[in-house]
Amino acid sequence: MRVVIAEDSALMREGLARILDDSGFEVTAQVGNADDLREAVRTSRPDVAVIDVRMPPTHTDEGARAAREIRTEYPQIGVLVLSQVVEAGHALALFSECAEGFGYLLKDRVLEIDDFLDAVRRVARGGTAIDPHVIGQVVGRKRADDPLDALTRRELEVLALMAQGLSNHGIRRRLVLSQKTVETHVNSIFWKLRLAPAPESQRRVLAVLALLRA
Repeated sequence: MRVVIAEDSALMREGLARILDDSGFEVTAQVGNADDLREAVRTSRPDVAVIDVRMPPTHTDEGARAAREIRTEYPQIGVLVLSQVVEAGHALALFSECAEGFGYLLKDRVLEIDDFLDAVRRVARGGTAIDPHVIGQVVGRKRADDPLDALTRRELEVLALMAQGLSNHGIRRRLVLSQKTVETHVNSIFWKLRLAPAPESQRRVLAVLALLRA
């Protein structure tokens, strides 16, 4: 699996490359700015691009904008965005445009090496991976007419794990529930969020999008 890394901190960049190399990934390029990222993606066509949200010259949203361009021009390439702090707006914008093959993690999550590698693999396969801290912040907020208000505490837990990219089987193992119970919770979430019958993968994406919009 081929990976491009875009991170302006040389220490962080080298650390990511070492983790990926040691786990059998092929790091095809390491760059420190958005322009070099675009060129690296164009020339090496990786399976995944790991991108820092904030990069030179302004250190605001260069990485997020480059990620958006890559997802538009090369939809087959997975994008895993890394951020120092929770910036749910960037996650929502990118997820809304094309949820398949997208991940958003806080940089602290990289220290949980297995979680980080799992996220890279998941977005490469076209799945999603949203950091639990982002989900926790969203769930912790309340607003008028919030569609999430209709969900039970357990259903919110299930939806949060769906947002992290877990399958029904993964949710069952995490919450120590039966497969049938998980399926019941998932179907209840779809019904309460008024998601009409459709392929399950599409409804899962729409459910996660509803969570991020909350």
